[in-house]
Amino acid sequence: MEQTAFRVYRYRWVVLLVYVLLNALMQVQWITFAPITSEAVAFYGVPAIQIDLLSLIFMIVYIFVSLPASYAIDTWGIRIGIGIGAVLMGVFGFMKGVCGSSYALVAVAQVGIAVGQPFVLNSVTKVGVRWFPLRERATQAGISVLAQFVGIILAMVLTPLLFKKYGMETLLMIYGVVTLAGAVIFLIFNRERPATPPCPRGQDERIAVLAGLKHIFRQRDMIYLLLVFFIALGIFNAVTTWIEQIVRPRGFDITQAGVTGALMMSGGILGAAILPYFSDRLRKRKIFIVATMILAIPGLAGLAFAGSYELLLASSLAFGFFLMAGGPIGYQYSAEICYPAPEATSQGLLLLAGQISGIVFVIGMDVLAAGSDSKTLAMIVFLVLMALNVFLTTRLRESTLVKSGGI
Repeated sequence: MEQTAFRVYRYRWVVLLVYVLLNALMQVQWITFAPITSEAVAFYGVPAIQIDLLSLIFMIVYIFVSLPASYAIDTWGIRIGIGIGAVLMGVFGFMKGVCGSSYALVAVAQVGIAVGQPFVLNSVTKVGVRWFPLRERATQAGISVLAQFVGIILAMVLTPLLFKKYGMETLLMIYGVVTLAGAVIFLIFNRERPATPPCPRGQDERIAVLAGLKHIFRQRDMIYLLLVFFIALGIFNAVTTWIEQIVRPRGFDITQAGVTGALMMSGGILGAAILPYFSDRLRKRKIFIVATMILAIPGLAGLAFAGSYELLLASSLAFGFFLMAGGPIGYQYSAEICYPAPEATSQGLLLLAGQISGIVFVIGMDVLAAGSDSKTLAMIVFLVLMALNVFLTTRLRESTLVKSGGI
């Protein structure tokens, strides 16, 4: 029976709301230039690779800052830990707006924002354990991840419109002011923890970060989960990066490729909103993680081989829905199987695995397609890797904490 001798506070939704705002704005700052790459090349007078670098910086910096950010969050808490990310994002986001005419200063600002990113992304499960009871934590993680997709879609839709109406400098200033305001709102309304923990007494305590790392790597299920995230997030990052090149050889135009990518993100939003909720209600983690890996495979196959536009869109929606819904459930599962290790550390390792594989898989797709416009060979490799992921997830054991209602 679930223990109920603790209080849950309504203010948890305020904390989640301002955290969601921060997540969405971070993604807007990351992907700002992606929808207007050609226009940015002309405006700054630089090669296209330098505009691409403004987004790639985030993946590169994440590899080096992820573990220190997780250490800060787990050691100093969410008010200071996430607050560092909020300050960096607000200050450098505003700097990007003020200095929008200079590529060099914009690049410096992007690096500053990128340093702040892991302090925000790595704290999903830590916010959950600070404020939410176990029965709501996968849902909370799903809403937090959902915000990231919303931020990407907003940037994809609004950036071209604002650029056409106001130009580059005003566009960046608008984003800079909004980002700074969002950071200030977060700093004002975020709280470290409620007056009493949202769990039975004593179960809110965690071991030290370094001891937690040793504990994490002794967990058999966490090793499997790291491999699953390495494959799944790497494939998602590669497919979203190369979506145009994946579908164009089959006769789809650039507009259709854009809609396909947007629908994939929309599917991710739906999946992150729905499946974690049912995972919480049913107190099951493994079955949902296995199911998302299995059901993402037909979507990936459709992206690789679909000849009709309708089938391509349906495949994109299904791939995004199932693959990305597994993310927040996996984050919460890692927090449970690694207990009492700090949550930001376990989640940060999963994201770090995905960032490394993202870079490897993006480069790998290009290598496999050398001398050809087709990405089909790379997509076949991805399908094999997804089948491997299904096998790995079946080796996971159910979280004992979610079954017992602990923490």
